[in-house]
Amino acid sequence: MIDDGEFIRGKVPMTKQEIRVLTIAKARLKPSDVVVDVGAGTGSLSIEAAMLCRKVYALERNVEAIELIRKNIEKFSIDNVEIIHEEAPRGLDRIEKIDAALIGGSGGFLTEILDALDQRLAPNGRIVLNCISIESVSKALNWFRARENYLCDAIQVQINRIERIGRVDMMKALNPIYIISAIKGGFDNV
Repeated sequence: MIDDGEFIRGKVPMTKQEIRVLTIAKARLKPSDVVVDVGAGTGSLSIEAAMLCRKVYALERNVEAIELIRKNIEKFSIDNVEIIHEEAPRGLDRIEKIDAALIGGSGGFLTEILDALDQRLAPNGRIVLNCISIESVSKALNWFRARENYLCDAIQVQINRIERIGRVDMMKALNPIYIISAIKGGFDNV
């Protein structure tokens, strides 16, 4: 996994390294996978996924973020990430089949994004959401529970990093993150 400091960031939010590790693990990415990163931000998850998969689509609406994704793709010499500059769920219609979806931002369109992903998600496809609000967690869990063909799991993660203050070390907390992972059908593989 790539250290956070290696990414070109600007003022765009970025999924922290520890959360990227868990997100990638929950997504169960394979070399043959086609992945979409919805709300790609700086592209940190897109780049990490691209190092493991055949193809990654980085879907992002923010102009500054699009430029950061381009710069990070160039910095890490990644050639299998395609940027889609749209606000989700628009842009998902450009992708026929998806094996895994990573959702870092929904812009208030979470239900519509999940509906669009469901139409394109392959059997045994995985969706992993990183949420910071209880409302997003509730919306996502309700969406998955309303469908019989998804097996869903959720965890809450609190990361603390050591920080030197003068002569002592203190733990500095990062924002807690809720990670929801779901698999479509194929429950024998869970």
